[in-house]
Amino acid sequence: MEEKNVVKFKKEEFAVREYIKNSLGKGKVSRVKIEYTPVGEKIIISTNRPGLVIGRKGERIFELTAVLKNKFKLENPHVEIDEIINPEFDAQIMADEIALGLEKFGPLKFKVIAYKTLQKIMNAGALGVEIRLSGKLPGARAKSWRFAQGYMIKTGDSAKVVDRAQSIAMTRPGVVGVKVEVLSPDAELKDKIKIDDNLLKKLLENIKKNTEENLVNDLNKIKKPTKKAKK
Repeated sequence: MEEKNVVKFKKEEFAVREYIKNSLGKGKVSRVKIEYTPVGEKIIISTNRPGLVIGRKGERIFELTAVLKNKFKLENPHVEIDEIINPEFDAQIMADEIALGLEKFGPLKFKVIAYKTLQKIMNAGALGVEIRLSGKLPGARAKSWRFAQGYMIKTGDSAKVVDRAQSIAMTRPGVVGVKVEVLSPDAELKDKIKIDDNLLKKLLENIKKNTEENLVNDLNKIKKPTKKAKK
């Protein structure tokens, strides 16, 4: 019985997230986080366009709060906006941007859209990015295309720092799946080694000193030729 309640609870949370994303529009919302407090429910919307999400004088926030109360039966929902400063490092924003580009310009220009987004992310300072497009691009048969640049982690605990997201583009030939992986420059890499300039300078001085000492010792070990005894 408890498992059924958990599944029902998670389904309701998923329905709330999907409604918020669909109502605000594709490409405006990265993620929706729901927190439960004694006062009520806190809905945190991460977006790179807070002005469009809030609306004029907060109209869209008031409408969204009313829908959450009436339709989803939330007791006291409180909507907050989390602004994304660097949208280039957000995989969901970039995936939705590619999907919108495919829907607007068509799947024939998928390479231009993918390479443009790839270069945009790398120019912002990302360590690596990978874009995968799957669908009827550009022929009648479905095919998968991969666009990648930089450094990317695939396995292990370090792969958790990679931001991954997916989106769907409804094009005329059919549905195109979009997957984006971004490795932000702020990501903490366990295998990354940083050497201080002062430490490197001391290390080079020690190597030079040890080399000179070894050279002197080797010269001292060389025996000088002895003079021949006089007859």
